[in-house]
Amino acid sequence: MASSSKIDFEDSKYYINRELSWIQFNKRCLNEARDKNTPLFERLKFLSITASNLDEFFMVRVASLKDMIHAGYTKPDIAGLSATRQLELVSEALHEFVDLQYDTLNRMLTPLLEENKLFILRSHTEMTDKECEYADRYFREFVYPVLTPMAVDSSRPFPLIRNKSLNIGALIKAKKQESRHMDEGKNSEGKKAAKKAYDFALVQVPDVLPRILELPIGDKDEHRVILLEQIILRNMDMLFLNYNIECAYTFRVERNADLSIDEDEAEDLLKEIEKQVKQRQWGEAIRLEVDKKIDKRLMDLIVAEMHVTENEIYNIDGPLDLTFLMKIYKIQGFDKFKEHSYREPQPVPEFRSDENIFASIRKKDILMHHPYQTFDPVVRFISDAAQDPKVLAIKQTLYRVSGNSPIIAALAKAADNGKQVTVLVELKARFDEENNIVWAKMLEQAGCHVIYGLVGLKTHCKITLVVRREDDGIRRYVHLATGNYNDSTARQYTDVGMFTCKDSYGEDATAVFNMLSGYSEPLAWNRLSIAPLWLKDRILDMIERETENAKKGEPARIIAKMNSICHKDVIAALYKASSAGVRIDLIVRGICCLRTGIKGVSENITVRSIVGNYLEHSRIFYFENAGKPEYYCSSADWMPRNLERRVEILFPVEDPDLQKKIWHILDVELRDTLKASIMNEDGEYVKIDKRGKEALNSQLVFGKEAYEYASQAMGDVRDSRVFTPERSPKLS
Repeated sequence: MASSSKIDFEDSKYYINRELSWIQFNKRCLNEARDKNTPLFERLKFLSITASNLDEFFMVRVASLKDMIHAGYTKPDIAGLSATRQLELVSEALHEFVDLQYDTLNRMLTPLLEENKLFILRSHTEMTDKECEYADRYFREFVYPVLTPMAVDSSRPFPLIRNKSLNIGALIKAKKQESRHMDEGKNSEGKKAAKKAYDFALVQVPDVLPRILELPIGDKDEHRVILLEQIILRNMDMLFLNYNIECAYTFRVERNADLSIDEDEAEDLLKEIEKQVKQRQWGEAIRLEVDKKIDKRLMDLIVAEMHVTENEIYNIDGPLDLTFLMKIYKIQGFDKFKEHSYREPQPVPEFRSDENIFASIRKKDILMHHPYQTFDPVVRFISDAAQDPKVLAIKQTLYRVSGNSPIIAALAKAADNGKQVTVLVELKARFDEENNIVWAKMLEQAGCHVIYGLVGLKTHCKITLVVRREDDGIRRYVHLATGNYNDSTARQYTDVGMFTCKDSYGEDATAVFNMLSGYSEPLAWNRLSIAPLWLKDRILDMIERETENAKKGEPARIIAKMNSICHKDVIAALYKASSAGVRIDLIVRGICCLRTGIKGVSENITVRSIVGNYLEHSRIFYFENAGKPEYYCSSADWMPRNLERRVEILFPVEDPDLQKKIWHILDVELRDTLKASIMNEDGEYVKIDKRGKEALNSQLVFGKEAYEYASQAMGDVRDSRVFTPERSPKLS
């Protein structure tokens, strides 16, 4: 093994570009859509997810690269690539990816759907006479009144095309004009005039109407679906009565959607963000998607108006915007093609419905694993506090909340009941800005003290503090979590949350909110580590401790589960630890800029990514600490933005019983052989070779365990229609 003192652990050759790593993650999602062992409709869902992921990637990450190029930014990234080179490699990879998306739809999924009597018609010309009659009536009654056809000529300039909107572009010619040019067409000048006589017209496909329409047919067992744009294309002549339609094709534009806010100059942050959100619709065009068969004349016109380069054009062999497949997933009658081993979130036995929630927390710390266990206790924690006469104050951070949030309602009720309610609403949570502005205004009107965090930082930590007057004095109850206070995503994302009323946590929670609402920084912390001031150093110190323990021959190991890792200082520290003999197992769902298997650098590091029906979102960390293991959970990934530009929290899990639960989560995920992919020495991800190993899907294991734990603890006979013997995952 090479001496670590001779190795430059920060050499760019040891790192993977962040953007290319993300594309690999999305490809792992796409592989789920291509996996024949995945139920058919789950494959549709994964394909839809890849499209949604890709939209955000273009609007934020690709847009960011273009911004750097425009600004003349030349500093290379962690992998030694300039912004220009990154954009070239990303563009090449994304064109290949999009082609693979449509190969998956056209060659793999569509034939299977049709075998099972679900037909997604690619063109309105595939409809029967009866279906045409039905679609035309639907157009006249529901679609036509909503549409605004727009022609472009000398008096009507090219309209602004909204971000992510689906549009139909057409070349049209006035009927009288066409007739005149036919007469004049006998001479060369007339022929030239005829060629130039086409005008451009635009119809935006309305997003207020369903994208798919099920067509009525005779066979009850068969489903035929037509897309809204095809219905409009069939009826274009009704929109331009005095014109002939030369050609009409769909196109879609994505724009730079990253907000640029100078918080120091903004007099009112809420108003500034409201203004910026409105401008997002008209940012610089980043990607143009067009129907592969589009007429070149129409294509040239759209490209000129959108100011896009050739690399930014994506010729699509199929329907634009595959997120519509999530609507196909919800069509009734295809349950047998869906995953049935996922149950409703299970009750948390530590919280009894007949017991005061604060009494339950006083007994001992409680750890919950979502979505296998219900998020209801978190909602109940706030709603009970709002009603409890002994509760004096509630303080909470909100990053992303659901559209009809019961937590928001409970906080408003608490203020109405005279509680001191302080809520930090993060207005800069990307793509949730509008939602959070609405909630912030509502909470202010309800009498809550609403704050927007620290200038220049996003507040991403997930913490709630309830202050309660009890017989023996004031007691503080704290909830800490890895995921957002969002009852909707809590059914889709895997996260952990902990309740405690230990004084040390309560004191730290108070200090967190004092820091966020004022300028008070504590001299020391009892249990919590906070970014951006202390958390990065704490992580580096713990990695260094494992490194030193390995050098001394003491037990040394790190297990880290997170969404992404791309912080160069942290990765370099892991390389040093690996070279010293520390065994490091990383469970990283998304971006990973670390390379494995490099001799003398990362031979002791494994990286695995789990992609399943639930989005892996929890951040969990284990440090061996010379035989005295420490367990932590956090809101932060190991990324520069989390450790240096956000308010984040790392909290220890100290109760021995809860530590066993944390270890079990990590252990099961490290043994996943069905949904895990392993990074190889080339930086590519490959499925695990299952020969000689038990077939294990960690998400199914956790779902079954949550069900059985709730059943046994509550002593009742549960409905077991979903977990039948043939469907139940086998526990190791």
